[in-house]
Amino acid sequence: MDSRITARALAVALGGWRTREPAYEALADGIRLLCLDNRLAARTALPAERELAAALRLSRTTVAAAYRSLRDSGHIESLRGSGSVTLPRPQRDAGRVTVAEDAIDLQQASPAAWPGLAGLMTEAAMDAATLVARAGYDLRGSLALREAIASRYTSLGVPTSPDDVLVTTGAQSAIHLLAETLLRRGDRALIETPTYPHAAEALRAAGARLVGIPVTTDDGWDLDRATQAFARTSPRLAYLMPRFQNPTGRCMTAVDEKVFGDAARQAGTTLIVDETTSELAIDGGGRMPAFADAPAHVVRVGSLGKTVWGGLRVGWIRASPELIQHLIAMRPARDLGTPEFEQAVAVRAIAQLPGILRQRADLLREGRDAVSAALAVQLPQWRVPQVNGGVALWVELDAPLSSGLVLAARENGVSLSAGSRFAVDSALDRRLRVPFTAPVDDLRRAVDVLAAVWPSVRVGAPTPSGELLEAVV
Repeated sequence: MDSRITARALAVALGGWRTREPAYEALADGIRLLCLDNRLAARTALPAERELAAALRLSRTTVAAAYRSLRDSGHIESLRGSGSVTLPRPQRDAGRVTVAEDAIDLQQASPAAWPGLAGLMTEAAMDAATLVARAGYDLRGSLALREAIASRYTSLGVPTSPDDVLVTTGAQSAIHLLAETLLRRGDRALIETPTYPHAAEALRAAGARLVGIPVTTDDGWDLDRATQAFARTSPRLAYLMPRFQNPTGRCMTAVDEKVFGDAARQAGTTLIVDETTSELAIDGGGRMPAFADAPAHVVRVGSLGKTVWGGLRVGWIRASPELIQHLIAMRPARDLGTPEFEQAVAVRAIAQLPGILRQRADLLREGRDAVSAALAVQLPQWRVPQVNGGVALWVELDAPLSSGLVLAARENGVSLSAGSRFAVDSALDRRLRVPFTAPVDDLRRAVDVLAAVWPSVRVGAPTPSGELLEAVV
């Protein structure tokens, strides 16, 4: 058994779980959803029935019935004297959660590989003799790739040398390495809510206590809350996505950047700026990277995952040479370097970025417009924000039933992530992230499914008193 979740933590993770009646099946569905999107890892011990009943203000009979439903669907097993533990996700989930052969996966908000990538791989393979002549273990990253990354930053208005760059195996690896290097257990870490879920997981894994700063599609970042949080908690670091924030699609204004930059400087906080979506502008007009005038306490994380291909596991950290040296010293505990072949492909891809970004803009524009138009026609009661870039729409539903909707959609072959997946300190079950990175036909078919299942999700929901319970728990 690898881990255990407390009743209080499970209650928070469930968010607005009571999306239908009977209550025991709604609770079972909530736990299924946590298993499906990996918020509950396999072999996690669940709370005792009595403890979870108290945390959720339910009868023990209701929790017992929910656990029985989860056992029947193959999501947990219960052993006398040992409690209940989650099981590895089956190839085909039993019970209410099934996967169709022609399923549409919108959990991963990444476009298909850039069409020219295969050609770049072929070019790199032709240089295989040179690649295999190297040691293959390089904690810093190849000089050619670091020079290419540094040159791009410099051209965008952030003067950078190769010594300021560390190449990683993707942005996620970079975030984990920074968290493990900069944080001590119990440190405060400021983070947007909603946010990129795996970043929050990396910070928690390093022992951080998260301080959430709200960001909305209408108003952007809550600057008052941010200023107070910096002053009150003196966070060790702050994780931000200032350009085309995932999942809201918002971009920081110059005023936003100044407020965050000044507050971080005064609090002695390192700003980790995630730039993985920053160049995915759709409607034209590039902008200088965020916090370009505050290099001393800003660490940048980038990758080619969203721009070129998610399978090209190349990312980087741009920081001071001193911090880069510290990160190199910490890195062997995680990995021994980024594969040489991927780095060789990345050098060629960065040289092609202007053309790649134009192709990405066309692709994402087509997807965004198709989803927005389909939602406007089929689900006009939902609020669909206007975004100028990024990879997804942060849609507002007309009821806090995102979790139930995700489960119902999955039964019909569409996989999405509920709003609660992106929350740090609130349920956000009135929100649904709808990526527009898939082929247009798939996107339209996904909206068809959402429109078809939404009435049944809405009808099966509890009375308004049940919605009040969401805020209490």
